[in-house]
Amino acid sequence: MCAITRRFYPGNFWHITDLHWDPTYNLTDNPTRVCASSGRRPAANAGAFGDYACDSPWLLINSSVYAMKDILPDPDFIVWTGDDTPHVPNTDLGEEAVLHIISNLTHIIRQVFPNTKVYPALGNHDYHPKSQLPAGPTYMYNQIAEMWQDWLDPESRETFKKGGYYTEKLLNRTGFRMLALNTNLYYDQNKLNQDMDDPAGQFSWADQVLTEAANNKEKVYIIGHVPPGVFEKKRNKPWFTPKFNKIYLGLIQKHHSVILGQFFGHHHTDSFRMFYNSEGSPISTVFLSPGVTPWKTTLPGVKDGANNPGIRVLEYDTHTLLVKDVVTYYLNLTHANAAGGRWEKEYRLTESFRLPDASPASMHQLLERIANDRCYLQKYYEFNSVSYDLTECNSDCRVNHVCAAREVDFDRYEHCLEKEGAAAVHGGLLAVLSVAVSLVMANR
Repeated sequence: MCAITRRFYPGNFWHITDLHWDPTYNLTDNPTRVCASSGRRPAANAGAFGDYACDSPWLLINSSVYAMKDILPDPDFIVWTGDDTPHVPNTDLGEEAVLHIISNLTHIIRQVFPNTKVYPALGNHDYHPKSQLPAGPTYMYNQIAEMWQDWLDPESRETFKKGGYYTEKLLNRTGFRMLALNTNLYYDQNKLNQDMDDPAGQFSWADQVLTEAANNKEKVYIIGHVPPGVFEKKRNKPWFTPKFNKIYLGLIQKHHSVILGQFFGHHHTDSFRMFYNSEGSPISTVFLSPGVTPWKTTLPGVKDGANNPGIRVLEYDTHTLLVKDVVTYYLNLTHANAAGGRWEKEYRLTESFRLPDASPASMHQLLERIANDRCYLQKYYEFNSVSYDLTECNSDCRVNHVCAAREVDFDRYEHCLEKEGAAAVHGGLLAVLSVAVSLVMANR
């Protein structure tokens, strides 16, 4: 009897995030007045496509969306995970200004991809005041739901109005589901919800959605903006409050068998996060897509934290939803300002890191290579800033990146820092000892 081999039917979708349009961007002779988002930091190399001190000018926004159309004109769908407004004080914005910016970005995506299903999620900058997204119906949730009515089905619009989240059948196909979360409710800068057990009832709702998905033999993608875990470019910088981080981790561990991928933004960097079961086996991956904005973070302790603009295609198996590959495209901002905006392929995950696919097992394999091979570490580090920061990732840098990717749980992250830091010191001492022995032997 012949064995039946199932064919792989590839699909692909775009993930775009953190556009951060700054409408004030304007080339001027005074580098401190090029854009409001620089906070008076000089935009010394400002050009038509932007500057690393600033959020995105409209030309960069326009260029990114049209690059998507040129590279992959007919994706199965688009994931858009928010953060649309610039990094400016709340006093420089307001509800209507925020809605105007979201509306403009919605319009260009709809204009360029009129027949493509878009799954949007709110970012912490998609509200006024920023990061203070409430656990209940609001004027802004209502307005944005109406703005996105062509993309959201009627039931999705109703849950979105209640708390900024929704779920739908993925591409209206039986057996596949999209779960769009408002993780800004759990953000440690959100002062509205920190004393609540379950803001907007989202955790219990997601638990129910995922339980029903298992009962109906569905496979699920999760999208959101603020991810769980810790920022890889600043040690001990979490995003969720500890309570909400623990609940989210438990939710994924409970339902991992139906979750085939998690897709987030917020970092502006290119990274990933691993989830493991109690036996230490990899069970799920968060893919963190780089941002379109090149804005250099002002987060204290982050050195030169800018990035080149990035957009991403994810390839997946249309039978199983397994993520097969990740292809990142970027705009070298310095070159673009000098010679025009040419988006290029930065890398393909399976090629650059020699992986069979982007499954949790493969991503765990990648993490081990990054942890134990300096060549892989350096390659990952350069991709992390979308080929902006090409300096060497030293031992402290390695510990920060490895532990952030490996441990979403805050306590386990602390233990990882201790373990990897001790290993780095031990390795350094062995290296010094080896050199000393060599010198002694050479002089005998």
